[in-house]
Amino acid sequence: MKSIRTKLKLNNKQKTLMAQHAGYSRWCYNWGLSLWNAAYKDGYKPNARKLREVFTNHTKPLYPWMKNLSSRVYQYAFPTECCANINLGEAFKRFFQGLG
Repeated sequence: MKSIRTKLKLNNKQKTLMAQHAGYSRWCYNWGLSLWNAAYKDGYKPNARKLREVFTNHTKPLYPWMKNLSSRVYQYAFPTECCANINLGEAFKRFFQGLG
């Protein structure tokens, strides 16, 4: 197996933007995790599509700072079944299948 290592040479504005997007991704994942756990505790079976719908319609309007960041961040935090990324929905699916 061969790998290539690259280093991004970002200016201060780009570094700030990357840090904001990383924080936004972490915030979305944690928000989704808390909502998922609450729904599961109440006996509901949540999925990534429902999480994204609640996030888009209810949560996103409450936080105006999210409008300055890419919507792709939360789309990858709560992907639909077609995406193969390891994420919140996939993590819970694997957990309930006993795969870790």
